[in-house]
Amino acid sequence: MILFLTRTYFPEGTNGKLQCDGKLISYTIELPWNNNERRVSCIPEGKYFIRKRYSQKFKWHLEVVDVKNRTYILFHPANNALLELNGCIAPVTKLSGPGLGLMSRKAFFALKEIVYKALDHSESVELIVESVNTVL
Repeated sequence: MILFLTRTYFPEGTNGKLQCDGKLISYTIELPWNNNERRVSCIPEGKYFIRKRYSQKFKWHLEVVDVKNRTYILFHPANNALLELNGCIAPVTKLSGPGLGLMSRKAFFALKEIVYKALDHSESVELIVESVNTVL
């Protein structure tokens, strides 16, 4: 399975569209690009793999692995990138501004269901992160 995350960058946050086979899974919010600095930047564009992960805080969620100079890059619910994310990616049902979205839990559970189904069938899940344009 290949997921495509297409981003638009803003000074206040990064917005994206997450698709598989040309179909929209969800929109996404992330921190703005800050040179891949830990806890204050979205991750660099590139190709990554996704795996299942469990933590007390987020329960079962998704982890983006092998991000250069970064660890614990997760997909988890959040509606405000600056207040709720430390470099992770939050699926949202609707974008409401740069780095802002609505109904993240609903979008997260839909994404998790799709990805877990593929992983449970021993498929690899690849994430390709690219940009549409940059707004400065």
